[in-house]
Amino acid sequence: MIKLEPIGIIHTPILKKEDSPIQSARSDLHGTVEVFPEYEQGLQGIEDFSHLYLIYAFDRSTGPLSLMVKPFLDDQQRGLFTTRYPRRPNPIGLSVVRVVSREGNRILFQGADMLDETPLLDIKPYIADFDVFEVDKTGWYQQRTKK
Repeated sequence: MIKLEPIGIIHTPILKKEDSPIQSARSDLHGTVEVFPEYEQGLQGIEDFSHLYLIYAFDRSTGPLSLMVKPFLDDQQRGLFTTRYPRRPNPIGLSVVRVVSREGNRILFQGADMLDETPLLDIKPYIADFDVFEVDKTGWYQQRTKK
């Protein structure tokens, strides 16, 4: 058994799943990461990064698990693991966001695509030398039906 404990809470203006942008890269919405005080020291220097990975729990993703889903940008059923569909065997979300500022245990960011009061599991710096790849295949997304 793996046990994950939140290190903070993500605050956003998004109150309903249907109001959430498809991806953080397509969102101009601002949010705030509130890191619990016992983890604040771990934020030292985080404002020196332009982007961060926020790793969080899809704590309100409900319904039966299906291994075939219809992605938001397509009209055909696809294998769950070829999509970013939120209902997953392990309800873990990942977003890349732009750092706006930091004040103490709070990080203001742009690119909110998660619900308000989402449990934060981890933060990692986005580093282009490690995280940008030249991509030559994107599966179904290449041939998707445009919405």
